[in-house]
Amino acid sequence: MDADRKKNVSKIQTTYVEQKEYAEIASARKRKLLLRRLSLFFVFASLLSYLMISSYISQTAKLQEKVAQKKKSDHELSELKKQQEVLKEDIIKLNDDDYIGKLARKEYFFSEPNETIFNLPDEKKEN
Repeated sequence: MDADRKKNVSKIQTTYVEQKEYAEIASARKRKLLLRRLSLFFVFASLLSYLMISSYISQTAKLQEKVAQKKKSDHELSELKKQQEVLKEDIIKLNDDDYIGKLARKEYFFSEPNETIFNLPDEKKEN
């Protein structure tokens, strides 16, 4: 019976009731707009977060690649410096006539008068 009574009850049409109804409608509209704004903000925030994270990951990968390349280049540089030192020593030795004569006798089997050259095999090659 209570349901039948509620259907038969009519609303009072006063300015107070109308103001309350408009306030409820405005409140519902504001809530709906707030939800739209928040959802739009969430979409933009998630898009921005995705872009920042992907940028960070790609930059980290590039940085690691550059660090590895730098290590390789540093190692190559140290090897080239060692080689340069050896070549400088060779230049100094090649300016010495005694060393050139010794090298010619050793490598090209040139000999001085009354000198016999014996070429012994290296032990390293046999092993």
